[in-house]
Amino acid sequence: MGKHEEIADSLTQDILVGQYRLGERLPSERDLATRFDANRGAVREAMKKLEQLGIADIQPGGARVAPLQEASLDVIGHMLAVGELPDRKLVDQILEVMDALMRVAVESALAEASDDTIETLRSFVNPLFNEDLAHKAHMEAQVALMGAIMRASDNLVCQLIARSVLLQFGPRMAPLQQYSQLDTKAHATYARQLDLALASRDLEAIRAVFVAFAKLHHDSVMRAYAAYELARTGAAQEVAAS
Repeated sequence: MGKHEEIADSLTQDILVGQYRLGERLPSERDLATRFDANRGAVREAMKKLEQLGIADIQPGGARVAPLQEASLDVIGHMLAVGELPDRKLVDQILEVMDALMRVAVESALAEASDDTIETLRSFVNPLFNEDLAHKAHMEAQVALMGAIMRASDNLVCQLIARSVLLQFGPRMAPLQQYSQLDTKAHATYARQLDLALASRDLEAIRAVFVAFAKLHHDSVMRAYAAYELARTGAAQEVAAS
């Protein structure tokens, strides 16, 4: 990590945890150069990164914290990196948005899809029929299906937003993987329903299946959070007892 990246990452984290509030002035170039033992050029590069993220407003008199609502999508990765595990509310919001994007994509795909495209989508659904599929293979099959639906939708904006969010979201959720338990039986049931709905081009049935999938994904992630927190509490109690 270069010095300017170190400065930018540190300031970004400070802003996201509330050390610097909206409209508050950030430290001067001189103060940052002293704090990070860096030259002014590295500090300026760091501030440019904050401006590109949309979390700092740089003016001749200095830089101030900008509204987070005006930041770029890239800030999501930094928000997810706050703490050992991403904030549960943030994850809940990301899941909600991704589910909405998937529904938009599948409806768009269905409206324009040829018979060959429908058969291709069904081929991506097929692996999820297997209730004995290993966790990693199951997750890969889900991601592959999402990608196939996005490509079939031909909705470039939807594709770009989903890709940007997923690339930032996936790696940050890695600590939860060992606590995640998939309900493969339920997935298999919904996958078969989706397959039939695609075959008959039944839009209402497809919408219903994706609502069911969304609840399944949400409940799975929330259970993993609960298991993670329980494990952390148990480990802390063991340390205190020793």
